[in-house]
Amino acid sequence: MQNTKTKVWIDLDNAPHVPFFAPIIRELKARGHGIWVTARGRYQVSELATMHGIEHTLIGKKHYGKNKVVKALGIVYRAVRLAVRLRREKPDIALSHGSRSQILAAKLSGIPVVVIIDYEHARKIPFIKYDVLIIPEVIPDSAISASCFTSLCKYQGIKEDVYIPGFQPSGQILQELGIDMKKVVVTVRPPATDAHYHNVESEKLFAHVVEWISGHPGAVMVVLPRNKKQEKAVQERWPELIDGGKLVIPKSALLGLNLIWHSDLVISGGGTMNREAAALGVPVYSIFRGETGSVDRYLAQERRMILIQNTDDVERLITLAKRERREHSQLQPNGTLHTIVDHLEKALLQQ
Repeated sequence: MQNTKTKVWIDLDNAPHVPFFAPIIRELKARGHGIWVTARGRYQVSELATMHGIEHTLIGKKHYGKNKVVKALGIVYRAVRLAVRLRREKPDIALSHGSRSQILAAKLSGIPVVVIIDYEHARKIPFIKYDVLIIPEVIPDSAISASCFTSLCKYQGIKEDVYIPGFQPSGQILQELGIDMKKVVVTVRPPATDAHYHNVESEKLFAHVVEWISGHPGAVMVVLPRNKKQEKAVQERWPELIDGGKLVIPKSALLGLNLIWHSDLVISGGGTMNREAAALGVPVYSIFRGETGSVDRYLAQERRMILIQNTDDVERLITLAKRERREHSQLQPNGTLHTIVDHLEKALLQQ
């Protein structure tokens, strides 16, 4: 496609959006499109964007917590701030992985909206219709309300297939974290307790997992809290594990894929980290107890992810053992990235 001088506005609303959009941004630029990136200042989004070399404008720093009213007001407030910047930037299309503030700001400003999602149970903004909705093909049409989009596009694989092929393991990450390489390294991600889909059973499973692993002298945990509040809660509950080097909390943002690759297994109460591990071929166990999405069911059916449903499953299904790492070069890239960018270009042409 020739240089059309179109400008694509991408909003990074959460940390997993950064590695996902990094190759999309590069591909769009390579095809001659202009890019404007905004980022929300939570969950180390800005730090990760900088680590990935993504120039961005930081708009909206505050996390609004669990209260639904406060959260809704926060979305609107950030949308207004974004809309003000739109008058100057004048993008041709808005693209995000479900950024509610961006969707609202773009709709208010008359800018076409392209939304990518991979969890059909995520709550959407009422009465707003996406111009284009892009989903993995494993999500059936019946799982998506036809009233929420004008055009529906699909891609093969999972969203992590967009950036996993470009990943190269590097560094001495375990040594930098002070971890004995002979130990079984377990990366543990607590559940997203502020998310609307959160189930308290995930918190119970997370606590049980930490206690269970703490009883295995040959294992060490790298725990990745989602925010300072969660980090403080872990520090206050298990100070003896931290002091003894049994539980490590990184002091700064790090590249999650690199940590996963150097881990022997991953246990997470979220979604993206589980799917990243599955895509890398690292043993992964999900303690997410919200409504299971189609992508996770697909990975479980393919035996690439194990779903932990209760505390008995922790002892029964999780294997604490060193894994044999295959050569990363054996990972084969696929066309997921190009399929998604092709969908975006079609959307641009239709505007």
